[in-house]
Amino acid sequence: MTFRTKKFAGFFLFFALTATTLFAQADQAKVTDAELNKFAAVFQQMRMMNQEVQQKMAQVVAEEEMEIQRFNQIHKAQLDPAVEVETTEEEEEAYEEIVAEIEEVQLEFQENIQENVEKSGLTMERYKQIATRLQTDAELQQRLKDTFQK
Repeated sequence: MTFRTKKFAGFFLFFALTATTLFAQADQAKVTDAELNKFAAVFQQMRMMNQEVQQKMAQVVAEEEMEIQRFNQIHKAQLDPAVEVETTEEEEEAYEEIVAEIEEVQLEFQENIQENVEKSGLTMERYKQIATRLQTDAELQQRLKDTFQK
């Protein structure tokens, strides 16, 4: 079961990679092997946490007795005024409850990410700098790939 919406898609798996473009430009200082190892460990933890978060969100939708496809239809209409969808009062109430619970799950996810980054010995700023640099630095991408294969 896949849970994807415009608001939530992409955020989970690649939070650090997509959100970093909003922050200061990447530091041009060389990324050390130690930093890259820490980054890789946190990134792997984030991927596992992402899977758990997606399962929690799907469970939230199911607990409100709404199909994920229906939730996505309603959610798309909420995000895009050009999209119209007929809803019942019960669906609207369930949708609002689902969104509130999902926002709590997202906040918890963000807090866990920050905690894991800090536990690794990196600062959030440095983690974001490395993530930003990975978007354009082919050599750093290869080094990260090699780190994952170790």
